[in-house]
Amino acid sequence: MKKSLGLKPRHSVYAAMASIATIILGLFILTGPAGASDQVVKIGNIIPLSGPSASVGAQGKNAREMAVEEINAAGGIKSLGGAKLELIYADSESKPEKGVAEAERLIHTEKVNVLTGCWNSAVTYPTTAVAERYGIPFVVPVSVADKITNQGFKNVFRIAAKDSWWARDQFTFMKDMSAEFNTPIKKLAFVYENGDWGQGLATQWKELAKEAGYEVVLDEPYPSTATDLSPVVQKVRRSKADVLMLVSNAVDAILLTNTLAEYRVQLKAIITTGGGHADPSFLKTTRNNSQYIFDIVEWETDVNKAGAAETNEKYKAKYGNNLTGEAVDAYLAMYVIKDALERAGSLEPDKIREALASTNLTDGPGMIVGYDAVEFDATGQNRHASLVMVQINDVGNGMERISVWPKSARRAGYTPVFPKP
Repeated sequence: MKKSLGLKPRHSVYAAMASIATIILGLFILTGPAGASDQVVKIGNIIPLSGPSASVGAQGKNAREMAVEEINAAGGIKSLGGAKLELIYADSESKPEKGVAEAERLIHTEKVNVLTGCWNSAVTYPTTAVAERYGIPFVVPVSVADKITNQGFKNVFRIAAKDSWWARDQFTFMKDMSAEFNTPIKKLAFVYENGDWGQGLATQWKELAKEAGYEVVLDEPYPSTATDLSPVVQKVRRSKADVLMLVSNAVDAILLTNTLAEYRVQLKAIITTGGGHADPSFLKTTRNNSQYIFDIVEWETDVNKAGAAETNEKYKAKYGNNLTGEAVDAYLAMYVIKDALERAGSLEPDKIREALASTNLTDGPGMIVGYDAVEFDATGQNRHASLVMVQINDVGNGMERISVWPKSARRAGYTPVFPKP
C-alpha cells in the first residue's frame, strides 16, 4: 500500500489546479493576452537634431520611426515574444563632447540595449568608444570616416560605405567621364567643411590625385557655420580648376552653390559628396543654380530595386520629401537590428553583438539599397556597401536627381552632360 502524502486525492487535484491557474495568471500578467509582450527593446539614437547638421538628423529620425512603426505593426521581435522596439533620442548638436555625454546617459540612465548614430563622423568616432567600453552594440547607419571601423572594436557595425570608398568612386567616375566624353581633366580644386567628414575625404582626395597625376590647384577647408563663402568662391575662380570637389552640410552647400552661380565660376564639372547636396532643401533653394552638379550617394529614388519606389512614396506621403541616401541607411539600420534581435533571441549585449557579427541580410523591407546584402567584415564594415553618382538636371519636370554612374545604374534614355556648359 502506497504511503499517503497527507492530502486526500480530491485535495491533491484541487491543489494542482490552483498551481496551474497561478502560473497561467502570472504568464498573462507578464505577456498579456495571446502571447503579446510588454517587453521593449530600447534603441538609443544619437543624432544632430540642432546645429549645422539638423536637417540630415531629421531625415534619419523620420526614417527610423517609419521602420520601427512597420516592425512593431508586424508583430515586433517574435523570438522575444513580440517585444516592441522603442526609440530614444539624444541631440548631439554635431558636437563630439555632447555625443559622448549622451552615450553615457543612454547607457546608464535609459538602459538602452543598442545604440545608433551619429551621422557626424567627428561625433561617431569618440561615441563608439563609449559603447565599446561598456559592451553595448553600436550600429552606424552612415558616418563615413575610415577610422570608425579601424579601431579594432568588436561592438561597432557600419552599414554605409567608408570615405575611402566614396573618394575612390569619385575619382573612378571622373576618369570614366573624361574617357567617355573625350574631355581631359588636369586641375582639381578641393573645398570642404573642416570637420572630420570633410577632412577625411580631403585626405583621400589628395592621395588619389597624386596617384593619378592631377594638379591640385586649391585645397580649402572652411567652417560649416560660415555665413559668407564668397572669399572661398573667389579662390575657386582664380584657381582655374577643371573640376571642383565639395564636401558640405546643407546650409553651406546651398550658400556655395548660389555664390558660385553669382560669380559665374567656369568649371568642367562640380562633384559633390552627398550630405548637404543630397538634402531635400538643396534643390528647393538652389533651383537652376544646381544644374549639372554631380553628386555621389548611396541611394537614389530611381534605383532599380524591389520595394524602393513604394517605400519612397510612403516616406514622401508621411514627411513631404523623398528618401535620401542617409535616410535609407537609417531605415535599413532598424531592419538590421531587428534581424539581429530575432536571431539572438536575447537582450544580452554579447548575444546581440554575436548576431550582428554574423549578419547576412539579403531581403526584407530594409533591403531597398542598390547592393544585394548587408554583411559585416571583421572590422564591422558592411563589405557590400556601394555608391551611385547622380546628376542634377531638368529633363522636363524641373530640377531632379538622375542616376548616371556606374553605367549599369544609368537611367534609361539619359546621357550625362559633361563637361558643364
